[in-house]
Amino acid sequence: MELRFTQEERLFRDEVRDYLRAHMPERIRQAVQDELPLPRAWMVEAQQILNRAGYAVPHWPVEWGGRDWTPVQRAILTEEIDRNACPKPLAFNTALVGPVIAAFGDDAQRRRFLPAIANLDIWFCQGFSEPGSGSDLASLKTAAVREGDSYRINGQKIWTTYAQHADWIFCLVRTDGSGRKQQGISFVLIDMATPGISVRPIHTIDGYHHVNEVFFDDVRIPIENLVGEEGRGWDYAKYLLGQERTSMGNVGFVRRRLDRVRAMATQSGLIANPAFRRRLTLAEVELKALEVTQMRVATADRGPGAGVDPTVSVLKIKGAELLQAAAALLLETLGPEALTAGFDEAPDAAFDGLDPHSAMLSAYFSSRKYSIFGGSDEVQRNILAKAVLGLGGAA
Repeated sequence: MELRFTQEERLFRDEVRDYLRAHMPERIRQAVQDELPLPRAWMVEAQQILNRAGYAVPHWPVEWGGRDWTPVQRAILTEEIDRNACPKPLAFNTALVGPVIAAFGDDAQRRRFLPAIANLDIWFCQGFSEPGSGSDLASLKTAAVREGDSYRINGQKIWTTYAQHADWIFCLVRTDGSGRKQQGISFVLIDMATPGISVRPIHTIDGYHHVNEVFFDDVRIPIENLVGEEGRGWDYAKYLLGQERTSMGNVGFVRRRLDRVRAMATQSGLIANPAFRRRLTLAEVELKALEVTQMRVATADRGPGAGVDPTVSVLKIKGAELLQAAAALLLETLGPEALTAGFDEAPDAAFDGLDPHSAMLSAYFSSRKYSIFGGSDEVQRNILAKAVLGLGGAA
């Protein structure tokens, strides 16, 4: 493959960068740069700014707002959004449920949801994990019983990110308990305002309220909210998770964080420490290797029906490791001042009063989750063992 960008690709990068710097409000970019949690309204505002330029869902079908771009152009866009401290489009909307509806939903669902999903007029959260059914997702127990032209749903989801903000939730539910556990799972869309839904917050070690428990007690939804065929939800979930993991290299985010580390270390004089400088340089070299790998995945011609390139599991693992390494280096730049950082429970929708040092400490703790969500490192290594090394019993 050609590892150098063409003149057209360099011009495209300049175009994206100029738009982001001209249109994304400085208050939003500064909050992202400081790694502060954004209020819901700011996240909606940012996505709508991206959507006006066609930057929210370029990977979607053109008829539903996508752009006829090359994989390299899409990779450039994602990297520039990260490098310029702009909020990325809400992944639950644009990278997960949107592509599933576009690929497997009916025309009525596409017309109803896709434009609103792209513009964040409807906010979706993801209802997959359950107590006891995280990495072993197929063991889920939330049940949907068909009753005439509706389903009655009972069960619980956990680690549901942004459920406190969401208008809708896309869920895997069990519609048939017979057969193998991967069978009998269906993919449904549920309005969060439906009677019988309750949300309970989970406050995590980083001090914020990102995730929740969601309970379904005799929740009724119309049959029209079933996506695709009943019992095919596991296939749709695998498609969705493949979409999620291809975006998990986080090259731009890691680069922005490492640039910040280098700037702060230079200002404080820590950069003169050979051991620190070696760790920072090693992280920068590994980031370059990750960038090349991500571009290889983006430009690989897998052919129709080939499925997800198992190399995306490498992106997931190494992207998480580098984010964690960068967070540790960032905290190290504070020196003894890191001991004074701390935080109490942060407000749900604001970040007033959170000092930069505490935000850096929070970012350090938050980075630990990248090895778990979207498929833990252990799951990713099992995928590689089976798909690359041919160890058939590994996954």
